[in-house]
Amino acid sequence: MSRRSKKNTRDRRSKESSSQSRLRIIGGKYGGRQIQYSGDQRTRPMKNRVREAMFNLVGPWVKGTYTIDLFAGTGAVGLESVSRGSVGATLIEKHFPTSRIINDNIRSLGLESMVEVVSGDAFHWLDHRMETQFHPPANTPWTMFFCPPYDFFLDRQDEMLRMIETMMNRAPVGSHVIVESDTRFSADLLPLAGQWDIRPYPPAVLMLLHRFNQQAGEESRGAG
Repeated sequence: MSRRSKKNTRDRRSKESSSQSRLRIIGGKYGGRQIQYSGDQRTRPMKNRVREAMFNLVGPWVKGTYTIDLFAGTGAVGLESVSRGSVGATLIEKHFPTSRIINDNIRSLGLESMVEVVSGDAFHWLDHRMETQFHPPANTPWTMFFCPPYDFFLDRQDEMLRMIETMMNRAPVGSHVIVESDTRFSADLLPLAGQWDIRPYPPAVLMLLHRFNQQAGEESRGAG
């Protein structure tokens, strides 16, 4: 490889890395505000185009709801939801350096009273901490985001499905669910299969359930 080719490759990688470490809130009260991101790919940030497409769909849903992001990563999804009218949010992230950065972003936006960051494993939180430590506003529907590493839908599929179903069972009537996977996972495996709105944004797939009523869904399956 020539020196020029090597230089062009380095420049391209530098630009890609710089782009990955810059995130912004797309819409709502804090639209356009930059948020910090370490660039660590372990957090697998949702691509800006996917996040924008998702909130074009669910932006009106989040108003007046309480947001829960089980795999918060950069925190961009939860902060975007609050920017668009969610009354508050709980963001769960097990990578401690990333959790600290999310807290820095919360402080920079002045959202300390609205957004809580839980530093820990989402599966452990669900089983051991949620029922005693999670206190969202009463009688407020939830908007729940499940955007884990894509491999979780293969390597930890049973755990993921149990998590989604448990959260849906605990959520108030009228809540919303957003799941992000890739094409290796089938929405037919989700609770209330057949009721989800499936939107492909290759390689991502968004699965959306709007104002679900778990009891009504169970009754409709039994009637079938």
